Amino acid sequence: MAVFFSYILLGLFLAAPIGPINAAQLDHGIKHGFFHSWFVGLGAMLADGLFMLLIFFGVVHFLEIPFMQTFLWLFGFFVLIYTGIESLIQSAKIDTRNERNNEPLIKSFLTGFFMSLLNPLSILFWLGIYGSVLTTTVKQYGQEQLLLYSSAIFIGLFIWDITMAGISSTFKKYFATKFLKLLSIISGLSLIGFGIYFGYQGIKALF
Repeated sequence: MAVFFSYILLGLFLAAPIGPINAAQLDHGIKHGFFHSWFVGLGAMLADGLFMLLIFFGVVHFLEIPFMQTFLWLFGFFVLIYTGIESLIQSAKIDTRNERNNEPLIKSFLTGFFMSLLNPLSILFWLGIYGSVLTTTVKQYGQEQLLLYSSAIFIGLFIWDITMAGISSTFKKYFATKFLKLLSIISGLSLIGFGIYFGYQGIKALF
């Protein structure tokens, strides 16, 4: 059980660093509440699960082709810049007295999914981390334990997803509108910042 819980902690630590997904979850939680923030995280989790499967079956090497990496960088740039600009525009409409969720949950889910799926850093991240986990687990515990410990990592990701949704929706309930608008603007700018970095990497890979 101790090993199982250590893999849950690994999942938590993998999800915790500030990045596009956490920024998007914070933004959606402030604007639309708990479930929209949660669904951004669930979309990202689905993409993470796909990466884990690709690595498990060895298909991920296809994504290491230079053309595919360039395409992902540039498409990721488009998704992040679009989401960031939309966040800045919508920040002006935040009102703590207005509890209506105008955005469909499926849009929040797809935002998280494509943001994670089109992130080449996610591919390299999971290739390095989960590739190491595969090697270590098979060597120490055998293949029969692989599914168990992989699910533990996913539990850690899920716990972080719920935590971020709770934090961002709490902001919506207890903080003044001006402060929430400021947080939303910061989230939007951070998404644009990540997008610019993706675009720079894509152009560098292209030339």
